Amino acid sequence: MEHTVYYVIGIIVVLILLAGIRIVRPTHRALIERLGKYNRFGTPGFNWIIPMIEKMYKVNITEKMINADPQEIITNDNLNARVDAQVYFKIKADEESVKNSQYNVNRIEYQIVNLARTTLRNIIGTLTLKSANSERGRINKELHGTLLEETKSWGIEIVRTELKEIDPPKDVQETMNKIVKAENEKLSAIDFATAMETKADGEKRAEIRRAEGIKQAAILKAEGEAQAIMLVNEAAEKFFIGNAQLLRKIQALETSLRDNAKIVVPAGTDLVNVLGEMAGIVPLRTPSSKKEVD
Repeated sequence: MEHTVYYVIGIIVVLILLAGIRIVRPTHRALIERLGKYNRFGTPGFNWIIPMIEKMYKVNITEKMINADPQEIITNDNLNARVDAQVYFKIKADEESVKNSQYNVNRIEYQIVNLARTTLRNIIGTLTLKSANSERGRINKELHGTLLEETKSWGIEIVRTELKEIDPPKDVQETMNKIVKAENEKLSAIDFATAMETKADGEKRAEIRRAEGIKQAAILKAEGEAQAIMLVNEAAEKFFIGNAQLLRKIQALETSLRDNAKIVVPAGTDLVNVLGEMAGIVPLRTPSSKKEVD
């Protein structure tokens, strides 16, 4: 009987030990409460609690994303904009932060969503629709900063915020589309005009270069002709200076022959040779010093 009691007690102890085993994954941390009061912190790996007396609450510390549901916000220029955003957050891994996330705030995700929606209304309500669309970076920065400040006692980290969309009313959207289309057509027309102007300028420059080439060619041709004329003049000048007297004699001879006059030409002179070449004969030399010509 005694052995049976020990055996039963042993089984109960083993069951209690097995029932108190808890395994915590690396993605979680744990809070262990004893009789409803916080007792200790559970880290990844093996943990043991006293069954029925202690209770473990596991907390996910990985990054999470929640949607701040779309809402209608009146902008500063009295237009209804449909705004949607996302918030990325995670619970910090240290013991104090995990405790704060469980004991300082109720339904943490719900609280973050409502805080984000309220903050967006405050920010976008001070902006016009156009500025809200063009200043998304500023809106994200202000939203992130406000959430960090308001949740610093919650044991969480606001990783980032993303403004998904800011949609204007349908009629405003159509008007904006027309404006954008007109602006694009204007830019296209300006680009076309610039291209045509560039082309015309290029053609003008080409014509100028072509005209300058023709001009340069004409100048070079005129200079060449002038140099040729100069060389001819120099040659003629040299020739006529050396033979001026002989030409005068030939002219006198021509005049005399026209009148059947007789001229005595000294033998051996250049004039005799010239006359002979003109007549196609070679003059004969005689002993006399002078020769009579009819």
